[in-house]
Amino acid sequence: MDNTLMNAADLRTELVGAWRLVSYETRSITTGTVWHPLGKDAWGLLLYTADGYMSAQLMAADPPPFVKGDLHQADHNELAAAARGYIAYSGPFEVSPDGRLTHHMTVSLFPNWLGQTQERIVSLDGRRLQLATADPIVVRGEESATKLVWERT
Repeated sequence: MDNTLMNAADLRTELVGAWRLVSYETRSITTGTVWHPLGKDAWGLLLYTADGYMSAQLMAADPPPFVKGDLHQADHNELAAAARGYIAYSGPFEVSPDGRLTHHMTVSLFPNWLGQTQERIVSLDGRRLQLATADPIVVRGEESATKLVWERT
C-alpha cells in the first residue's frame, strides 16, 4: 500500500505496531557513496503507539559484552564502543494531512538530536515500511540521505 494513496488517519493507523529492521543505508549526497553505518547485519526495532509515540532502537550486530558485566562499571572504551554501535531516540510522532511523517526527539542517545523534529518520507508496501530522511543529515562528515527498511513483526 503506497502512502500517497492514504489519508493521514489511515497512514497513522498503518504505522501503529512493532517493526523489525531489514536494512539501514546512507548515501553521500556529494559522492553517491553508499555505506551501512551499523553494518549490513544491523538489528533494530521501531515502535509506533496508538497514542502518538514512537521509539527507534538500532544497533550493530553482536556487540562485545562488557568485561565486568555491569553497565555502571564499564570503562570508557567499552561505553564508547557501545555508543558508536547504537542509535536510539523516542518521542511523539505525527502524520500531517498531506501524509508527511514527523518524529519529535524527546530523548536520544545522540544529544544533538534532543528537541529536534525530523521529517520522514514514508512508503508502505504490504508488511514493508520504508523511511527516508526528508532533509540531509550529516553522517561521517558528509551530507547524506538515509533509508531504512522495516518489516512488521
